[in-house]
Amino acid sequence: IRTSGGSTGGIVDVGRLIAGTAGYTICTFVLAVVWHVVLFEEHYRSFGYFEGEPSFLIGFAAILLQGMLLSVLFPMMNGPPNSFRRGLRFASLAGAFFWTSHVLAFVAKQETPGAWTFVGMETAYLVLQFGVFGMLLGAVHREKSPDRSP
Repeated sequence: IRTSGGSTGGIVDVGRLIAGTAGYTICTFVLAVVWHVVLFEEHYRSFGYFEGEPSFLIGFAAILLQGMLLSVLFPMMNGPPNSFRRGLRFASLAGAFFWTSHVLAFVAKQETPGAWTFVGMETAYLVLQFGVFGMLLGAVHREKSPDRSP
């Protein structure tokens, strides 16, 4: 599959796209449910984070789309292809974007009781989420070492 438009003109590695998307989706969905619903649900309810019951299906769909988009964008980032550092660098950038659009936007849009606690908890969550994702990207995109058999 060729990428469309832009200066990349490269080929999308479908296997890596699927692996990156699956990795992001699984790690993010599991972490999100455990963090927000199992471990700290009362805190998040007190922040006004949940209005009614969360929709796991819509949340899963959003996470799946995020994983796909991030997995398409990652190969466009320059750097050594076999580097976990590259995966973490990309994930840090993506995580910082999510932090501004998710965490800061949330406290900016509404009065949030315990706003600084919310910011701290979500910052910790996003560092964990994108740290795991960065390591997964590094693993998915590492170059295979040549076979050393005679």
